[in-house]
Amino acid sequence: MADTYTMGVDIGSAASKCIILKNGTQIVGKAVIPSGTGTSGPSRAIRAALESASLSKEQISYLTATGYGRNTLEGADLRISELSCHAAGTHALFPDARTVIDIGGQDVKILSLNEDGTLDSFVMNDKCAAGTGRFLEAMARVLETDVQSLADLDSKALNVAKIASTCTVFAESEVISQLSNNVSIYDLAAGIHASVAARTASLVRRLGFREPGVMTGGVAQNAGVRRALEKELGTVLLVSPMAQLNGAYGAALLAWKHFSKTGDGTSD
Repeated sequence: MADTYTMGVDIGSAASKCIILKNGTQIVGKAVIPSGTGTSGPSRAIRAALESASLSKEQISYLTATGYGRNTLEGADLRISELSCHAAGTHALFPDARTVIDIGGQDVKILSLNEDGTLDSFVMNDKCAAGTGRFLEAMARVLETDVQSLADLDSKALNVAKIASTCTVFAESEVISQLSNNVSIYDLAAGIHASVAARTASLVRRLGFREPGVMTGGVAQNAGVRRALEKELGTVLLVSPMAQLNGAYGAALLAWKHFSKTGDGTSD
């Protein structure tokens, strides 16, 4: 029997992610491009994933798009909310997971999962960039560093600087003021992460935290945020090396599920 390849494309606000599955189980191609919806990011992510899998677009039997830009992707067979895709991806990686904490470039999503991995309920913070990847990018610029270096700075902190402002613009001014008062960049990095963790933890408590908890999204790769959030919640959070690709992984899994209904991707 010929192999079947399905693709999941997660088009976020800050990055485009793509996963290719072989027969619904084996990851044979993947890519992350730091450009999101409205850019060339989605097409570049697809091209890079196909190249890594040594496949052509014609060999993809079914493509599911998710994320902010899912409705803009031409050629998608199915478009599914990122909530369902993150639930599917998390359940495949961590079958016992009950809470998913997804901190993306522009929003924070907290998901509660049923035993079978389906979405039970959720809360989102999408009204303000505070506590998201965009917030961390803005803070990194003020500290004259990059987001990838914030965790290293945090690890050298002797104290946690207090960042009281919840608005990104006001928080920038607050960090600049503290720099002028000789507060170390290490303590400020720790304070920035603590601020993100506090806002995220409040959303988690609003939904109701159930263990095990899993972090997904690009910010899950930041060890400083992860440590601060674990301290806020008083627990250890599970994180996959594929955290940023979790939505795309779930989309590829759902593509396989839909395709497998009839063998040609059509509905029953």
